Amino acid sequence: MQVILLERVEKLGTIGDEVEVKNGFARNYLIPQGKALLANDANRARFEAEKAEIEARNEKARAEAASNGESLDGTTFVLIRQAGENGYLFGSVAARDVAEAATEAGTKVERRQVLLNTPIKTIGLHEVEIRLHPEVTITVTMNVARSEDEAERQAAGENVIEAAMAEQRAEEAAVASEMAEAAAEAAAERGPADED
Repeated sequence: MQVILLERVEKLGTIGDEVEVKNGFARNYLIPQGKALLANDANRARFEAEKAEIEARNEKARAEAASNGESLDGTTFVLIRQAGENGYLFGSVAARDVAEAATEAGTKVERRQVLLNTPIKTIGLHEVEIRLHPEVTITVTMNVARSEDEAERQAAGENVIEAAMAEQRAEEAAVASEMAEAAAEAAAERGPADED
């Protein structure tokens, strides 16, 4: 189905482009969302008559999104979640969680604007893109941690999982050396083994 785009649509085109799309995509998404018009003579004439207004409206929306995004771009949000010793979350951080964190910071972000292909399932620092407008994309960092202290350590650049594993290995080595010393003392107290 041929449609005329009324705004920039990723991987399709920009305002005024006439593109071929699947019927369902046009009927169920582009046309109802006001992103496109069916490409026929009447709509082509309508688009040409309203082209300046459509471009002005798009420019205003883009400028507004850019100004809202300036305060949010590069921001780090801390999310406290429960996780196992290996750093895997018991749940996950989804687009909804990112949108809520950004909205609480003062910029209205909807879940559909968050570009998160797969949910975050581990603790650590994760960069997430947010598309505020088809031409304005910003990046925020999600600091997913088990506690505020852990979040601060991660923000400082420490890999808390590796640090915890190294600490655990050091404790295990200390316990092993204590056991080896105790075994050597017990063997010394018993004396040499009698041979028959």
